[in-house]
Amino acid sequence: MPRRRTTSSSSSTAPSAPRNRTPQPVRVRRRSFGDFVKAFLAFVVLLVLVAGVPFALAVTVGWPLPGGAPSLDWLQREITVSTFLHILTVIVWLAWAQFTACVLVEVKAALSGVGVPGRVPGSGPSQLLARQLVAALLLVGATAASLTPGLSQLGQSLEGNQKPAVAAAQQTPGLFAQQQEQAAATASALAEQAGQAGQAAARADGGAAAAHGDTKYYRIQPPEGRHHDSLWEVAERHLGDGRRYKEIFELNKDRVQPDGSRLSEASLIRPGWIMEMPGDARGGELVEMPDEAPNVSEQVQQQISDYARTGDHAHPGSGGGDAQVSLPEQRPAPTPANPADPVTPATPVPGTGGEHATPAAGQAGDSFGLPEALLAAPLLTAGLLGALGRRRRQAMWQSALGAVGGRRGMEPPTPTGDAQDVQDALLVGADPEGVRLLDRSLRGLAASLTAASRPLPVVYAAWMSGNGDLHLQLAQPAGKPPAPWQQGQDQTFWMLARADAERYEEAETAAPYPGLVSLGTMDDSRLLLNLEAVPGIVSLGGAEADRAAVFASVAAELATNGWSDRMTITLVGFGEDLTPLAPNRIRHLDGFEDLFETMSAETRQRRGALGAAGHDSVLTGRTGPAQHTRWAPHLVLLAAQPSEDDALRLAELAADAGRLGIGYLVGTRGTDLPGAAWEMEITGDGRLLAPLLGLELDAQMLPAAQRRAVVELFTDADPGSDPEGGPGRPANAPPFLVDISEQGRPAVYARLVGSYEIIGLDAPDGERSALLHEALALLLLHREGVHPRVLSSALWPRGVTPDVRDALLERLRTWLGTDPDGTPRLGTDATGRLTLAQSVVSDLDVLRSLYYEATQGRGVGSRQVRGRLLTDALVLVRGPLLADRPEGRYRWLTHEIVDAQLPLLVADTGLALCEFHLEKNRAEKAIEALNAALRTAPADERLWHELLRATHATGDPDRLRALAADLVDRSGARGLPPRTEALLDELLPTWREGVSAAG
Repeated sequence: MPRRRTTSSSSSTAPSAPRNRTPQPVRVRRRSFGDFVKAFLAFVVLLVLVAGVPFALAVTVGWPLPGGAPSLDWLQREITVSTFLHILTVIVWLAWAQFTACVLVEVKAALSGVGVPGRVPGSGPSQLLARQLVAALLLVGATAASLTPGLSQLGQSLEGNQKPAVAAAQQTPGLFAQQQEQAAATASALAEQAGQAGQAAARADGGAAAAHGDTKYYRIQPPEGRHHDSLWEVAERHLGDGRRYKEIFELNKDRVQPDGSRLSEASLIRPGWIMEMPGDARGGELVEMPDEAPNVSEQVQQQISDYARTGDHAHPGSGGGDAQVSLPEQRPAPTPANPADPVTPATPVPGTGGEHATPAAGQAGDSFGLPEALLAAPLLTAGLLGALGRRRRQAMWQSALGAVGGRRGMEPPTPTGDAQDVQDALLVGADPEGVRLLDRSLRGLAASLTAASRPLPVVYAAWMSGNGDLHLQLAQPAGKPPAPWQQGQDQTFWMLARADAERYEEAETAAPYPGLVSLGTMDDSRLLLNLEAVPGIVSLGGAEADRAAVFASVAAELATNGWSDRMTITLVGFGEDLTPLAPNRIRHLDGFEDLFETMSAETRQRRGALGAAGHDSVLTGRTGPAQHTRWAPHLVLLAAQPSEDDALRLAELAADAGRLGIGYLVGTRGTDLPGAAWEMEITGDGRLLAPLLGLELDAQMLPAAQRRAVVELFTDADPGSDPEGGPGRPANAPPFLVDISEQGRPAVYARLVGSYEIIGLDAPDGERSALLHEALALLLLHREGVHPRVLSSALWPRGVTPDVRDALLERLRTWLGTDPDGTPRLGTDATGRLTLAQSVVSDLDVLRSLYYEATQGRGVGSRQVRGRLLTDALVLVRGPLLADRPEGRYRWLTHEIVDAQLPLLVADTGLALCEFHLEKNRAEKAIEALNAALRTAPADERLWHELLRATHATGDPDRLRALAADLVDRSGARGLPPRTEALLDELLPTWREGVSAAG
């Protein structure tokens, strides 16, 4: 099935052009005066070495060998200076003969057109010197271009637009054993090419030959022993440079071969296939004209002729890389079951924000828009929102346990300004369901392959398509995928339908592809690139600010995503510290020297660990019984531009990174980074271009202002970020305090703690009652205000049209009514957020106000007032929050921290009331208060500790022993926490005996 191309690649047909033109124009460089000087000097050196050396030896020393056969007496003679000189002369003659042979081989290769000449045994340095001198001599002639590419710039520095062989060699996906062999070869090739020049001048004459239209073909040869023919070797033999294999691939990809198959990956070629060659191909009897092939059979001649008629196939603008990432073919989106449903007619893209962003949001009707970059990044925002919620819960628990000074407030600081906008964008744009399905699908695939004793395939990219399907693009065919996965558009695509993904259960296996990270969208599909599987470096060019926005997005998503277990993210050259997002994952390094020191050591360690474990790559270490955390990925993001020397060192370091689970994303001002396997560029209008990959994406970015706001949210949630916090700190006060006096009776009272009830309003009609109740609950839990887009996203997670949303808000205003002074009870603040009037309150508002007044208000100075307020607060607790909410609704509560706030608030109220009663030795009253709090916060260890102390205060050891036994039963196999055991040892030293007897 043919692959889909990008719009730029397939929207138009290429004009008539020579069939064998190369994918990139070739510039012809004129011979300079320096070239002629080099040629003259090379001629002089060759003349001296080839003719001058033997002439000098013959004149000064003469014939060094004896005139006849030596006798035994000759071996016993004393070694004189003359004898020593004769021995040295013989050695010089042999060196001269070897060098002369090298010169003849190089000259013959140049004259015959063979790209890479044969090697003279044992003459590595001599042949290299001969090759350089012959190349310099022939530089001014037409044959130099096909002799030794790169030598025309002998002595010059490496040009900026050239990449060493490590770049292309590592682009060839294959078995990991082959990649490991390539690593050593490419590393040495890198060092050798550092002293050579670029290929432009060497290809100049070849480009002229291509312009003449002489078409040539090559037939892939059968293997000889363990050696298999490859496009790299074909390009090396006949084009003079293995890196030009991309041109051969581009001329032949997707063309039907004699066996009926097609070339789709540059590393997957078969014997008998025919390759059209660029016009400057030279040398070897296997490069033939289609109608002039005397050295092959008539059958092969016919095959070449048939293949020649399939030319003119190249797609302009599509890339030429073996690690091609292409857009998967889309299945038709399912039609809505109910056309009258208010959900948007087109099924949104899972993971692209379509499920959560309200259509036409930000247009007239909304007072202002939210950060669009975050709204368009649903997987990133889901990770950030989840991580932020965990951070805030952790801060509350640490605060409750007194871990940070005197800070005991349970209310996180209310964000303002940009931080508030970013928080709303996270609530609107997040797609936690897409993250959950992606994680379950990948882990389920790993579990299925493990059960079948099959290795994980190398995955270059994942596409979350417009109809909800997940497409994995493999580096090479890996056989039939396990059910319910299906074969995609070709053998390099595995596809999982959304319906099948929703039926996946959680699998107890390691995350198989934790290095996947979103780059952007293309034709309603979201691309996630697997950074740790890239065969080399990924470079990102463009303006510094645009690059920084992409780097920040990648770093933030990697640090907080939900489809990885553990990873290390090393950042170099980042202007702002992103560590608050994930202190356990992110680390910053000062510069390249620190990076090379760190990554060199880790690269050696990973190679040794893989060898010791007998694994080809980290993928085989993530499946089966060999699962281990040491196979977690290490992703390096270098936002700073490396120098030329640093780039070469980095390329060598990354040569074997693909199989080690190490990925490199490097920023560069151009697109010419040495060692870059994949090259990308971010434009000023937010387009991410990768021509060699055939990609043009709407980039996922995190601009500087939003990056600072995100870091601010995480920093404010950190309990250690405010060492001066205290019980009376204003930020710890509830966002809304209720008048708890007799004069403060509200007009509308909602009971949320327990079953949901509303007092003061007539019940709305049954059709819209559920939506109105849910909208009111959301507003009551956010007295600081709710953005209209946050409200609509919470009520309709799959999207809603603006008229339906506006109609609901109008009904909500009508239902709530107005205060006696005519003020609407549902209003809008200066920032455009929806707010409730103070006459509309909930029991949670009252509970917070009572506890605050008892502990920081009037109750501080009056013991009687404190006891009454705390007792009234506990009476309000009737169960968990919104206990009877209907199934399938109120899903936005998963983003809230109120489910953690309420148990802590109730526990603190119970503890305060317990303390109040124990001051007067009323142990039974204290136990009653603690039991009331435990019904809502049964997991709070503090309540159990105080219950043990209060029970001990009754002086009844049997009652205390029964409570200890109950605690042991509740703890189960985990056992009692250490602090609880220590308290029991203090209060009831014999409690262990009672437990043993009961057991």
